[in-house]
Amino acid sequence: MNLRDELPVDHRLTLVYRIGAAGCGILLLAFGCLGFTNELGFFSTEGARVAGLSTNGLLSLVSLVVGAVLVVAACVGGNVASTVNMVVGGSFVLSGFVNLFLIDKSANLLDFSMSNVIFSFVMGLLILTFGMYGRVTGGLPHDNPYWRRRHPEQAAREDARAGAVHRSPATALTRR
Repeated sequence: MNLRDELPVDHRLTLVYRIGAAGCGILLLAFGCLGFTNELGFFSTEGARVAGLSTNGLLSLVSLVVGAVLVVAACVGGNVASTVNMVVGGSFVLSGFVNLFLIDKSANLLDFSMSNVIFSFVMGLLILTFGMYGRVTGGLPHDNPYWRRRHPEQAAREDARAGAVHRSPATALTRR
């Protein structure tokens, strides 16, 4: 199975995946750049704030790397953007939980505060939503490639039925 073969190139879901990845990636790139312009210490935990969030050089670097990954995924598009959105979104949510327990401890290397944890949860859920849009739901339309992959027998029956309608003599007479 090749990820590129699963979603047609011109499918409308590709736009959703790209917009989500690009928008969130640009936001993270901006945050990372602002952190570096303040010349923060790499492992500083003194509570320097950028855009309402505490940060240090390491968090700025992580933000730049993750933002760049999302922007590259947006450029590639399709299933790659969707999958990257889901992985990065899940990582953000997991990071929120981990850093929630690390607040006020010496292991808080990213200088997370409660506002960072909330941002991590919100951003993670937003990115996850963009990544799962059109892939994970009970009400997918039958022309959706993800629905077709999960229900190959029914998709084959529908294709055969649609092919029979196009080849029937009654259809040929109405087309003239």
